[in-house]
Amino acid sequence: MKAKKRLLMLLFCLFLLLMAKVLFSLTDQYLDPFLRSASKFFMPGYKVIFYVMVDRFLQFPEMDYGPRQSFQIHLIGEERWWSDFDLMRMKLLGEHIQDHIRYEVDFLFSMSANLVFQSEFGVETLSMSVAQLHAWWYFRKTGDLPYERRPASAAYIPFGLGDFYYAGTIVGGVPLKVLDLTQEYMKGIVLDAENGLNSTYEKYLNKYFFLNKPTKLLSPEYSWDPTFHTLRQVRSMKIAQYPIDSL
Repeated sequence: MKAKKRLLMLLFCLFLLLMAKVLFSLTDQYLDPFLRSASKFFMPGYKVIFYVMVDRFLQFPEMDYGPRQSFQIHLIGEERWWSDFDLMRMKLLGEHIQDHIRYEVDFLFSMSANLVFQSEFGVETLSMSVAQLHAWWYFRKTGDLPYERRPASAAYIPFGLGDFYYAGTIVGGVPLKVLDLTQEYMKGIVLDAENGLNSTYEKYLNKYFFLNKPTKLLSPEYSWDPTFHTLRQVRSMKIAQYPIDSL
């Protein structure tokens, strides 16, 4: 992998900043540890853009940024803050990919802001389409996975089918593959709404990867909840996923 490859980490902390309108300190509570750890461990030695969407001007924490790291801040107007965070997030992600991201970067990751990097997140994670295996459901039987089971829903996966359960904490790949994910998610949301149905973001995500197999799977170590009992299969924790309000 050439060092000239451009990389983008798309940091989605919208729901945290939405909460910060009421509890202002939540911004620092989640964003600071994310950025401090990511600046140290995310693709060290490569050109990285941290792309942050916020509802107000943001004061970044004082820390030593790498010489190949940069930040783009995009302000979101009040009218864009919807009650359905996941719908807003995917719509905005799709819009930004179409408008400029696809011309700026070769690879794209969208991550939850309650993650804290523990060790290097390197080029071994790069591929056309990247999915994160869900830490909680990884060790469960396929028949127990919480897929959408209502046949009328666009997220429906029949019993007896499916392989893994994918987490929404990390998705990635080349920009056009991520764009396809956002577009299919929006189609599913609209179709279900027309039929008086609604499902969860992760269930739509799992339906997408059920039909469009990812080319790279990230093991549970890349999004491990440190409150879980650490199993022997988990040799090291690459990224800690902290429950909300635990940082």
